[in-house]
Parts: sequence; C-alpha cells; structure tokens
Amino acid sequence: MRIAVVGAGAIGGCLAALLDAAGHDVVVVARSSAAVLRAEGIRLEGAFGAHNARPDVVDALASPPDVAILATKTIDSAAALAPSAAALADVPVLAMQNGLDAHGRVAGILGHRRVAAALGTWAANALEPGVVRITAAGETVVGGPEGERFAALLAAALPTVRLARSIEGAQWAKLCVNAANAVPAAVGWSMQACAADPGLLRVTAAAMHEAARAALASGVALEAVGAVTPETLAILATSAEAAQVVPVAMAAGFGDVPNLGSTQQSIRKGQRTEIDDLAGAIVVASTRLGLAAPVNAALVDLVHEVERTGAFVARDRVAALA
Repeated sequence: MRIAVVGAGAIGGCLAALLDAAGHDVVVVARSSAAVLRAEGIRLEGAFGAHNARPDVVDALASPPDVAILATKTIDSAAALAPSAAALADVPVLAMQNGLDAHGRVAGILGHRRVAAALGTWAANALEPGVVRITAAGETVVGGPEGERFAALLAAALPTVRLARSIEGAQWAKLCVNAANAVPAAVGWSMQACAADPGLLRVTAAAMHEAARAALASGVALEAVGAVTPETLAILATSAEAAQVVPVAMAAGFGDVPNLGSTQQSIRKGQRTEIDDLAGAIVVASTRLGLAAPVNAALVDLVHEVERTGAFVARDRVAALA
C-alpha cells in the first residue's frame, strides 16, 4: 500500500519505519525535519527491533495515498494537514494522537468522517530528527470509523494491536495514563525518577486520581489500555494515596532507560507541548462534570512556565502541590 505518515517525531517516525519494514510504500510528510530525513532516513531502535528506513519525504502530498496516518501533536493537526488537504479529501486517515476525540477534531479539519483513532502504550523517544528509540513495548488500540481497516494494517507491523469496542473509553484511559506526563515535564526528570521521589510521586498520583474521577463520571464505557484496566482506574479514583501504586508500576515497566514522556520531549526540542490537551483536558472535563482538578490545573500552569522561560521548575515547588 501507499501509506502517508504525516509527522515524523517519535510516534510518526516509529510507524513509518515499521510500515516500511513490513513492505509498504511509505511517504513521510515532514516540515522542520525534512532535510535530515531525506539525507539520513529514519533509524528505529529498541523494543520493536532495529530498522533503517528510507521513505519518500515530502512537504505536502501531491496525490492521494491509499491511507494516511496523522502522528503530530494535537495542536499541530491543522497546520500539518493543510498543505495535503486536497490529497486527503476522501482518504481513510488514522489519528494516532493523545487527547479526547482526536479523530473527531481531525474529521472536522478534513471535512469527512473516514477518520479512525489510535493510541499506544509503548514508550517512544526521539530527541533528534530521524532517530527513534522504543524504550518500552506495549499495545496499540484502534477504533472509530475505519477502525477495522487500520487495525488490520497495523497488526502486520506492530506486535500487539487491538480493535477497541469504545475508542472513547480507551482515550479516557490513556488520558489517565498521560496524567503522569506533567510532573516530569515540569521538573525535567525522567518518569522513573519522579516515581521514586515521594513528594513528586504524591503529585503524580494526585493528578492521575483527578483524571480517573473525571473518567468514571463521564459515563463512557471505559476500555483497558495496556496494563491500565477499568479496575486500575477504579483504584486511581479511590484516593490520591491509593493511586500511588499505579505510577510506581508504570515506572517499573519502563525499565532502566530514562523515559521522559512526550511532554518533556517537546520541551527539550524547543517545541510547544500539548499539555492543554492532556492535563488541561482533565481540568476542562472535570469542570463540566462538577468536579475539581486543582493539581492538574497547577501543573498546566507550571508546564507553560517552563515553555515560556526555558527553565525547569524546582522540585520543591512541584512537590508542594499535593
């Protein structure tokens, strides 16, 4: 198949390399990293194996591919899709993005509903263009319109792919997982180091607790995402203290290679983060549901401070949030 991958960061680079390894004709739509990718290709390392891919690299699609995968941050969706909008007018698209209703937002941008959603529990790091290291394996969950098509496509390239009964429920579960992203991004530590620090662990658990309360109150049929099951979400929602077991288990699953989380990776690359669609989405949803999410609200402010100043926040300021 001719597959377009829009976005060549950690997720897009990984998918482009794996689909290339599976024998597909891959074209990558990239902006800032285009020159490096044309010269060096994409090197994949780590838990999904090693592969050097040399996909076509373009600024915009000149003709429709068979399918496309959008793997940018949510805040970059419109800008990334605009140059290729005509070529994607009736093409099935997979939004491999964080946040709630990612596929709905992409469908609004493209003007058609042939948009599926996917999320992964694997940890990918890409701090330099064209080099992607998978530091922890995991599953990929796919759903929504065109979900069966993309689940079949990815199943031939990724080790564990599952078609979700409710992609919205899976997105809520992943949002609860991603609630662990903000503390490392604020202090500049790895997720493992934050989980090992009692004060930062309390804050991380409190953020996840707020997220899980909102998830349960949303009324959506929650799905398991990796090791995070509806039962895990119930533990997270019980109390901030009880919730601490979850980020500790997550950190153990990452192994010895420092996992920075996607938000901190964006900061270290000098890019805008999608914190407003992660911790910020928890705040918005909690408010709509009549709940409070003060820890997530404070973390949003701190991450924006880091973006604005370029300096990570002192550990004690973050630990004081819970």
